[in-house]
Amino acid sequence: MAECARRSRRALIQIGFLIRTGGIMTKKAWLLLLALAFAAGCATQEAPKPAPAPEPKPAPAPAPAPAPKPVQEIKPEAPKPKPVAAKVTFAADVLFDFDKSVVKPEGKSKLDDLSNKVRGVNLEVVIAIGHADSIGSDAYNQKLSVRRAESVKAYLVSKGIEPNRVYTEGKGEKQPVADNKTREGRAKNRRVEIEVIGTRRQ
Repeated sequence: MAECARRSRRALIQIGFLIRTGGIMTKKAWLLLLALAFAAGCATQEAPKPAPAPEPKPAPAPAPAPAPKPVQEIKPEAPKPKPVAAKVTFAADVLFDFDKSVVKPEGKSKLDDLSNKVRGVNLEVVIAIGHADSIGSDAYNQKLSVRRAESVKAYLVSKGIEPNRVYTEGKGEKQPVADNKTREGRAKNRRVEIEVIGTRRQ
């Protein structure tokens, strides 16, 4: 690079001398011009650029994180429906012989059927109400009707019904269901009416 500069300066001096002296450009002058051009080319020639450094390879992309497992939603169990208690009632009539408080076989059959019906029932109360026909005094018939109700209670208790669930009462001859003037009517009035009240789960 320095040598090219020196040649250029020398050529410029000689050309300038020729021009000042009014000399004609000879072959030597042409050669000087060529040398000047060469020198100019040397001056302007750029040094070779260094090779560009290789671009760094891009770092490998990180492996994608595994997708999170879906969280399983735990649903609360639906509340179980509460059992519904249904009101139940049963009724029966037990007939008695004249001036008697002993339960007859037909009456026992009705009470057995009633006891089977109340199995699985949450008993609230069993009501047994005794009655009598019109023969005899009011006081006597009142006591007789109570004894008849107590006989029914005793039989029901023997079938497994709790004694404290059975309520008894006597009405005497006050509430007839038939005519006391006839034999058939009086037979219907010698009775115990039974009503069972309770609840059953459905």
